[in-house]
Amino acid sequence: MASTKAPFVNPGVPGVQQYFPSNEPEIGTLYSSEVYPQNKSPPKLFQPITIRSTTFKNRIWVSPMCQCSSDNGHATDWHLVNLGTYAARGVGAITMEATAVVSEGRISPEDAGIWTDSQIPPLKRIVEFCHGQGTKIGIQLAHAGRKGSTLAFWVQGDYARTRASHRAVAYENENGWPNNVQAPSAIPFAKGYPLPKEMTLQQIKDVQDAYVEATLRSEKAGFDFIELHAAHGYLSHQFYSPLSNHRTDKYGGSLENRIRFLLEIVERVRSAWVTKPLFVRISAVEYAEGPEKVGDDYKQWGVEQSIILCKRLQALGVDLIDCSSGGNWSLQKIPLSPGYQVPFASVLKSALPNILIGAVGLITDAHQAEEYLQQNKADVIYLARELMRNADWALNAAKELGVAIKPANQLERAWVDMIRPRKEKSRL
Repeated sequence: MASTKAPFVNPGVPGVQQYFPSNEPEIGTLYSSEVYPQNKSPPKLFQPITIRSTTFKNRIWVSPMCQCSSDNGHATDWHLVNLGTYAARGVGAITMEATAVVSEGRISPEDAGIWTDSQIPPLKRIVEFCHGQGTKIGIQLAHAGRKGSTLAFWVQGDYARTRASHRAVAYENENGWPNNVQAPSAIPFAKGYPLPKEMTLQQIKDVQDAYVEATLRSEKAGFDFIELHAAHGYLSHQFYSPLSNHRTDKYGGSLENRIRFLLEIVERVRSAWVTKPLFVRISAVEYAEGPEKVGDDYKQWGVEQSIILCKRLQALGVDLIDCSSGGNWSLQKIPLSPGYQVPFASVLKSALPNILIGAVGLITDAHQAEEYLQQNKADVIYLARELMRNADWALNAAKELGVAIKPANQLERAWVDMIRPRKEKSRL
């Protein structure tokens, strides 16, 4: 006689192609406070945040990290495994690394790209896996500008160690394109880098068109949000900085002209990416010598201009500013320490209380991250190197902050005795 009781099943996640066991609640989400009383007043780090129609389950976000592991711009299984690890370990959001909108917009020959439709399927596979773990994932659209056609960072290190000198440029026989590097002005980043060609007005339009096309491909790949990379000395940063932009046309000179390139991209991407979140990463300062401004003349990029830019970005519909720094001045001297970029995020948050701000910069400690949120210095916390060292950071952070979050079903036995009341026993 067949049983009339409901069967015990291992349900799969709906809406994805492969089978992934469904987690209830989602990985990285707080358990019910009825079962776990310690969750009644949870830390802000584990409180969800909703941006437009997208809800992120917590505020621990994976910062984009160049991996130099793509095949002619196509993501590989390295990206699937690397990003998939974070998705299965409880983070609230993942940002795919700088992904070039045109081939010559890559930093290194092995960087990710989204300039052709054949690059969509491997990206979609990564997105599907992350969604299968209940984790949101976005893409950082980028163009390297004068820092393009350079060797992978570890290859540069190998060159320096074996030759007692530094060379960044990747030549044609190293799969580079040193004669097709474009920038606002024909100013190389540093010795050993390609000499860029000043972009024509038509080339500027072509790159802006490529951002729109990349946006449409990002939608087909299923990404939940887009971040535009306008930091670290790459093309958009090169345009808005007086250090790298010496143009005399409508894209150079005054602050209004220097920010025009980025604002036009944002306006067009926002029109094509209507309902989902749109973020922009900026460098708030450049760490160059001297002041940001002398009289009415800006000498380098700094906080004053960053506030003006972010107000304009907010008016165009940008939802979050990912606040970083540096990368456009080869002689920069950065005072590295845990949270060293958070003061810039805090300044932006005070000046623009109605736009979300992300903080990043050698953040390693859960209590430190929570303090930044509690003090309203930022709304979300981006992690990179610490997650490389400790993919279980979110689960460990929950333990340190005294709350219980859901680990993946497959990993629960390793965590269950650390988060459940002692009277409950785990199944062996």
